[in-house]
Order: sequence, then structure tokens, then C-alpha cells
Amino acid sequence: MTRGTLAYVGMVGIAGAVASLGIGAASGMQGDDLANLGILLAVAVVASVGVAALAGRLLARASFRRRTVGVTVAGVAVSLVNLLALAMLMFVSAHDAALTAILLTYAGAVGVATGMALAQAPAAAVARLAATARRLGEGDLGARVGKVRAGPEVETLARTLDEMADRVQASVALERESEARRRDLITAVSHDLRTPLAGLRAIAEAVQDGIADDPSTLQRYAAEIGRTVGSLSTLVDDLMELSQLDGESVRVETRRGRLADIVASALAACEPQVRAKGITVEVDLTGADEGASCSPRLARVLQNLVQNAVRHTPGAGSVRVEAHQRPDGLEVTVTDTGEGIAARPVDRVFEPFWRGDAARTSPGSGLGLALAKRIVEAMGGGISVESAPNRGSRFAILLPEE
Repeated sequence: MTRGTLAYVGMVGIAGAVASLGIGAASGMQGDDLANLGILLAVAVVASVGVAALAGRLLARASFRRRTVGVTVAGVAVSLVNLLALAMLMFVSAHDAALTAILLTYAGAVGVATGMALAQAPAAAVARLAATARRLGEGDLGARVGKVRAGPEVETLARTLDEMADRVQASVALERESEARRRDLITAVSHDLRTPLAGLRAIAEAVQDGIADDPSTLQRYAAEIGRTVGSLSTLVDDLMELSQLDGESVRVETRRGRLADIVASALAACEPQVRAKGITVEVDLTGADEGASCSPRLARVLQNLVQNAVRHTPGAGSVRVEAHQRPDGLEVTVTDTGEGIAARPVDRVFEPFWRGDAARTSPGSGLGLALAKRIVEAMGGGISVESAPNRGSRFAILLPEE
């Protein structure tokens, strides 16, 4: 027991002694009687501090049950010491002192039994807490204390431990998921880099070995190099933008643009691909206010969606961009008449580097839809897709009202 605890016991004892003297004075005690009472109370305070110090030393490493029993015994011991002092000062007769001692002993026995009974639930709860903490330390993140009935303090401790375990388990699960995605991302990047680099190496070796030396072949190789380098540049740019995109920076961004201008900017960026495939692009913004303001980043999202639609829509097909004002925000959709997506992998289209063909030979970096989803979510919105094979796809962006 620390000195601070003993000082607290002494202060409580002194406060009780002062209160007792006050009660004695109020009840008519005067002179010697009040002085004798003060002496007895002083002895009682000293005895209380002494017993508390002894109990603290003996029970320093005791179990919860033994501590409870020890406190009860200490209380009875203090009472017996006070009774002995009263008997020695002849304030209490020997016969009355003996009877009182017997009653105090009986009360102590009942107190010990009651204390042991009351200590059962807290002791069991503490044992469960220790066992759960041990299992968590050994890596069993599913271990939980559960509901205990051992008083508010122990119940709060058990609930706090379980909440901590929930957070740790969720954090570890998220970390493992992130690690799995990181490995998949590295694998996908390695695959997408290996193929064009192998092509460039083959071209370089052919030129170096003199296999390709006629102007037409060299021109074809130069065009292939330009196309491959362009694909690699697109891949690197998308990777950089995907890794640097910060949701908080998007939310606090102050730049705004008119919806009509943003849509026009996105379609202008897609014009070469649209013209090359002979696809019709239709725009209908009448369902929303064309002058409504939103983040210019929406242009990049629409550009990616339209390019994806053009890529998977055959010639003479069509792509339609529409905007509608919904009760919960602004909805912008991109619908195409392309090849569509099978039901099973449709939920994977927003994963980085996912492509519809198993060989991953389709054009594009495989990051466009993942980047679009990341930007929309950073803007506080959501993006979804509806598609069916040979029936086209419909991507819907829902942005909250500003």
C-alpha cells in the first residue's frame, strides 16, 4: 500500500473522529467525557491506519477473493481493537465487551462469507478478461470477452476490450485486403509492362541485327514503337494519378465549372476515337440544369467512361450522355450499344487492371474505370453499372448536391 493510500485512510479516519466529537458535543458531552472520547478516537484512527498498512502489505499480491476477505477481516479487527481499548479504559464492562466481541466475530464471519460470494462474479469476469487478452496476444483476433455481470467497472473494461478487439480485427483485415490488392496490382502492372517492353526489345534486336533494314519495315517499326510508347505513357500517367488522388483534396477543391462545359470538354478529348470508329455520340442535358456547377474532375470521369464505351462499341453504334436532377443529387449517365458485360464479372469492372478478356490483350491501361470510381467517391458520390451481353452498358454517376 502506498503512502498516498495510507494518508487517505488517515484523513478519512480523522474526518470521522472530528465528526464523532461534534456529535458527542451536540449530545451533551462535556469536559473529561469529551476528552476521553477524543483519546479513544485518536487510538481508533491510529489502529485503522496500522491495520490498513498491514492489510496492504499482506494483500499486495493476493487474488480478488482474498482481497475482499481481507478487507472484511480488517474492518472486524479495527472494531475489536476499539472494543479492547474501551474495555481497558473501563468504559465497557468485561461481560459486555465479551458479548460484543462474540457478535463482532459472528458479523465478521458473515461478512467473509458474503464477500466471497460477491467476489465470485468479478473474479470470474477478471479471469475471462485475462484469458481473452491472452488469446488476442497469441493472434486469435476473434476472441471476445462477451457480456459479464461483475459491476459497472469490470463490465466497462470488458466492453472496451471487445471494442478494441473489433477495431484491431477490422484493421488487420483491411491491411490484409490492401496487401492482397497491392500484390494483384504489382502482378497486373508487371504483366502490362512486360508485353510492350518485349515488343520494343524485339524491334530493337531486329533493327540492330539488320533483319529490318528496308524503309517500309523501319517505318512500320517506328509506328509500332510510337504506339507502344504512347500506351506505356498512358499507363504511367494513370498510375500516377490513381496513386496521388486524395479524397480530402478533392472535397475541399474550390474550382467549379458548368455542367455543359464539362461534358463538352470530356467529349472533345474523345473525338479522335469516336471519329475513328464512326460512332454516334448523343448528349441530352435537359433533365438537369446545364449551368449547374460541379468539379472539373467530372470531365476526366466522363472521358474515361466515354472512351471505355467507344472501345467496346462496334462501328455504327452509339453512345449517349445524359444528365438528370434527382432528389438526392445530380445523376450523369453514359449508355452505349456495345458488347456488354456478363453478369458475373460486372462487379469487377472498377477493379484496377481488370479487363473483360482473360488474355488482357484489349487496348487501354485497365485503370480508366478504377480511376473514375476513385474520383467520384472522392467527390462524395457513387458510380454504378448495369450491363448485359450484346445489350450494351449503362454507367451512372450520382453526385450529391453542393
